Formats: sequence, structure tokens, C-alpha cells
Amino acid sequence: MTVETTPILLDLRQDVALLTAALMDINSVSGNESALANAVESALRTIPGLRLVRDGDAIIARTELGRPERVILAGHLDTVPLPTVEGSLGTVPSTWESGIAGTGNLYGRGATDMKGGVAVQLALAATMFDGGAEPGKDVTFVFYDHEEVEAVKSGLGRLVRNHGHLLEGDFAILLEPTDGTVEGGCNGTSRFEATTVGEAAHSARAWMGSNAIHAAAPILSRLAAYEPRTVNVDGLDYRESLNAVKINGGTAGNVIPDRCVVEINYRFAPDKTPDQAEAHVRELLEGFDVVRTDAAAGARPGLNHPAAASFVAAVGADPKPKYGWTDVARFSELGVPAVNFGPGDPLLAHKDNEHVDADAIRECLRALRLWLAD
Repeated sequence: MTVETTPILLDLRQDVALLTAALMDINSVSGNESALANAVESALRTIPGLRLVRDGDAIIARTELGRPERVILAGHLDTVPLPTVEGSLGTVPSTWESGIAGTGNLYGRGATDMKGGVAVQLALAATMFDGGAEPGKDVTFVFYDHEEVEAVKSGLGRLVRNHGHLLEGDFAILLEPTDGTVEGGCNGTSRFEATTVGEAAHSARAWMGSNAIHAAAPILSRLAAYEPRTVNVDGLDYRESLNAVKINGGTAGNVIPDRCVVEINYRFAPDKTPDQAEAHVRELLEGFDVVRTDAAAGARPGLNHPAAASFVAAVGADPKPKYGWTDVARFSELGVPAVNFGPGDPLLAHKDNEHVDADAIRECLRALRLWLAD
């Protein structure tokens, strides 16, 4: 029997920093987004002038004003898992460092990645028709699940497959944390497994076998000596990185291991396709058994698009590259130029002291509200 639960009530008209805290207080670790998605949907359905579509724990809300230009504001609802370190501040529920709600730094899981950005989306949706006003552009708000896990589970990917026509637009802004600066495009990412094979033997008679972990040493040496490149793409400098991120081998403390797997992550500039990135890794690790296990293309900045240029001018700061992979790449694949712009320091994302300044959230809301009114 399915148990119906009453959605949590969200006040979208409260101060946007307080709204951020309210969103953070709803546990939404990947796979557990339903309660937050229900609350977001219920709140959006109270706003006249929005057409809503729900797909799983993802929601699309669109204005249909007949404007010549449509922009997309997108953000994911999920967070990475809660920290296990005792005394961590990256928790649920959230806490205010000052002890005064709405003042100073807000700590907790999702503070930067990316409940502040989602709160800005919701505040914009709630207020853009106030006093008879209407936005100068049609707006599509997108809220989706499963961003922090493998790409095959992505809620945005599911929306693209099931409702791609509702994601058409002239320009998209992903409300990922950027410290209030426009970050164009994003690096691509790919994962590989490099495997060495040996021969098992009793460790007391090691000469009877062949140690697969020892055989992996050249892989680690090549990765350690590798000098990542910085690649200029359309005027922005993208820093690459290539690293071993996990190693697995051995069966017991008295057995010479007969197999070792080194997992590798390559973050590559958006001048490359995933296949070109794979070729680069294979060249570096020539002689070893390398298998690509996952890949996602990056996105070029697209800052020469008129809508992107006008938004950069409205924000008033020099754009920067996005080093991590974000869903701007999905919009790029749809032919929609996209940038990242949101409150919070991206270097704090996923950390145990994740936090965001209340005024940074308010400033992000102010900038977007002014731009949408034009």
C-alpha cells in the first residue's frame, strides 16, 4: 500500500537566503529527492502563468507569453551524501554561523551545490508577475534529480529524452556555484580502468607468482609525471587534469595478487571530443590494458551568442572557465548556448564545511531579476 505524505510547504516569497536554508533542511541526497521535488512542485503550482510538467523527481515550469526570446534557468535538487566526520558543518539541517537566521554564512550540505541557486530560481518564479509585471523573456525553469551520480541516472537526461521539446530555448543558465561570476562552458570528463595481470602464489613463495600490483607501478609513475595542459578555447583558459582516483588489487594478506585495476579520471578541455580524450590517455598508457568506463563531452563557452553577451554585460564581471563538468554540456548538445552562474564558492562544493554567504544569494537573485526584466 502506498502511503501518501503531505508535501512540505515552502514559502517562495520569504528572503531568498532563508528559502535556501529551508531547501537545505529537506534531505535530498541523490536517490532521495522525492520530498524536495514534491515541495517544489506544490509551491510552483500556486503561481499563475506557469505550465508545469513533472517527470519522476524532475519538474519543468514554463511561461508562455509569446516572447521572441526564451531563456532556461536550470538547477539540480540532489546533493552528495552527508559527511561522516564528527563535528562536520556540511549537515542537514543547516546552521547559521552567526546564530541569526539570514545573516552571514549558511552552513550545510547543498549550501553551495546548489540549494542557493535553486532558491534563486524559485524566488524568481514566484515574483516575476508581481504588480502586473511580466518578464521581458519567456522563461523555462528546470529542477531535476540525480545530477551527483552517474550520467545514466541523470534527471535532466531523462527530461531531454521524454520532453526535449520543452527544453528548447535561445540561452540557458545553470545555477551552479560560480561566486557570482559567469563561467562559460565546462570541461569534459572521462573515466578509465587500466588493468595489470599477474600470477597468484603464496606470499611465502613469491617467486612462484607475478605481482600484479607491482606491475601497475609504471602506470602510477606516468600519471604522477604527467603535466596537465591549459587550453585556450574561445578566449577562456581551461585547466585539464589526469589522475588515478582509485586502485584495487589483491585477495588476501598471504597471496601474491594476480590482478590490479587503477581507475583514472581525465578532465579535458572542451576543444576535445571524448574519443580524442581517450586517444590521449591511451597514448600516455601505451602498453597497458585500458578500458573507458564513462565519458561526458564538455561544452565550449558560447559567449559570442547575443544573449550570453548581454548577460555577461549585465553581471558586470569578466567571465571565467568552468573546470568541472556541468549540465551546460547537455544544453550545448541540444543547440542551446549555456553558461554557469550562481551563488557560492565552487571550491566549497562537497566539502564538510560547505557554506554560502546570505548576501551572495541575494545578489545573484538581484542580477537575474534585472536581466530578465529587460
